[in-house]
Amino acid sequence: MSYSFRPAVREKVGLLIGLVGCSGSGKTYTAMRMASGIVGKGKRFAVIDTEARRSLHYAGMFEFDMCEVKAPFRPEAYSEVIKAADEAGYEAIVVDSFSHEWAGEGGVLDWQEHELDRMAGDDWKKREACKMAAWIKPKMGHKQMIQRLLQVRANLILCFRAEEKVKMEKDANNKTVIVPIGWQPICSKEVPYEMTVSFLLTPDKPGYPHPLKLQEQHKNLFPLDRPINEESGRKVAEWADGGVKAEIKEEVGAIEVKKEAPAADTPPGPLPFDELREKILAAAAIPHLANVWKKYEEDIKVLSEDEQTRLVAIKDAKKEELKEAK
Repeated sequence: MSYSFRPAVREKVGLLIGLVGCSGSGKTYTAMRMASGIVGKGKRFAVIDTEARRSLHYAGMFEFDMCEVKAPFRPEAYSEVIKAADEAGYEAIVVDSFSHEWAGEGGVLDWQEHELDRMAGDDWKKREACKMAAWIKPKMGHKQMIQRLLQVRANLILCFRAEEKVKMEKDANNKTVIVPIGWQPICSKEVPYEMTVSFLLTPDKPGYPHPLKLQEQHKNLFPLDRPINEESGRKVAEWADGGVKAEIKEEVGAIEVKKEAPAADTPPGPLPFDELREKILAAAAIPHLANVWKKYEEDIKVLSEDEQTRLVAIKDAKKEELKEAK
């Protein structure tokens, strides 16, 4: 048997991106912003919805196609619907929520309980003896699904619910107290680390990434001092296509992304839809949002009627988000 080697060149690859957060952390909104940036203007991304069609709340803000998945949330069901979306040619696929595969109705935890019932019924002594054996099929199904996800060509964005974990400790007076130990994803413990990158999002700063897994070659794609947004998606798409040329600076170990500077003699003109949307979404408070809308009112007026309608929907949704964040 002979083996051949060739120079390693990054070709078309997809990223597995995990977003973990509780209610109010902005994980669904963030996932859609990133997916919108990945596919670019005029293209649609796929959303796999296990949250009773909640993704439709964002239908006026983003262009996407939705597939609703209902219980039982077996690993195989996730594998099949993600494969269908990938084969349909979507460049970005959002799964909201991936936590149901583990802890939802018919998910891995339910499956293990069902296996235990099948093996031991109400014989509690036998149930104790069969606990480990009852995990064989669910764990195997889960493992096979993860392996299939690694073969997906699209950029896959998985949203995970999170819950705040606590532990019991003794205080200075030797009294037992409850101590919070942070937000934990609702999924099998290894899944966030199977992702290419994964982040925790928190309610105090919705959309801002707190890395769970972030390797050096991906750090320039996700600045930690700003929310994940459409620009993050554009960078992801460029990197996945092999289009970002990076130089490793040995003295600091940093990655510098080369970009062409815009022509100096390009006359200023009305801002395009994408830039206007970005400025609206960047508003940090309701007065700021109102000022942005007023400042760019003339730019908005030259857009098409459809684009103006979409911007109004984006502004209204952003206003509701800022109200909830108070």
